[in-house]
Amino acid sequence: MRQLMTRAIGIVLLLLAGGMLAFAADGAAPEASEAATPATPAAMQPQPQPSVPTLPPARPVDPNEIRITGMGSGSVPWTIVVLLTFLTLIPSLLLCVTPFARLLVVFHFLRQALGLQTTPTNQTLIGLALVLTFFLMQPVGASIYQVSVLPMQTGRITAMQAVERGAGPLRQFMSHYVREKDVALFVELAKEPRPRDSKDLSMRVLVPAYIVSELSTGFQIGTVLFLPFLVIDMVVASISTSVGMLQLPPVVISTPLKLLLFVMVDGWNLLIGSLMRSFS
Repeated sequence: MRQLMTRAIGIVLLLLAGGMLAFAADGAAPEASEAATPATPAAMQPQPQPSVPTLPPARPVDPNEIRITGMGSGSVPWTIVVLLTFLTLIPSLLLCVTPFARLLVVFHFLRQALGLQTTPTNQTLIGLALVLTFFLMQPVGASIYQVSVLPMQTGRITAMQAVERGAGPLRQFMSHYVREKDVALFVELAKEPRPRDSKDLSMRVLVPAYIVSELSTGFQIGTVLFLPFLVIDMVVASISTSVGMLQLPPVVISTPLKLLLFVMVDGWNLLIGSLMRSFS
């Protein structure tokens, strides 16, 4: 019995070993057949390479072209936001370094002195002040164009150098009409050394001193302009009160008289002429 069981176990082991060898041979046969198959002419042909997109030819750079790039490591959208914010501040800055403030203050004083509330309108007064400001600043603008804008357009200087050169004529204009008292105030507030002349003043000190000086001068001219019309108001009020004319307000009577006086003396010509001569 033992011999029969031993032979049976040996036969089973041989069958298992034979089956495993046959399975291994079947798996290796396809690989061997593929390796032994000769390469066909179609397989030997080179495979097509993927097409690389060609870049369009670079167009010539226009010297007048404006290209917006990120400032430093910033992105383009933030650069645009900064530029647009700066552009909105440019009109206010230009009005603060020109005679616009003085002219507009005087015109508003004149309207109040005449007793008129909306005539001339604010748009009319602002437009008149802008035209007169352009008339006064035209020589300064021409000088700035010659010394800074033209060299920058030809590429001889950079934009920062153009700004530095353009500040010269503007500084010379403002230094003629700024008061020493206002300059001393802002020099003290800025804790800067005492300048020897107007050329040593920085724009940080000169610009606010010029604005304060222009407002002070405008109020002085407006006060002098107000006095004749105030006298007319006082005279009309005294006469109407003395005769017992209490039903009619004095301002109703004085306003036509003030307008008549202003038209008879050609007030606009006198006022504009005096303002223009104050900048000569």
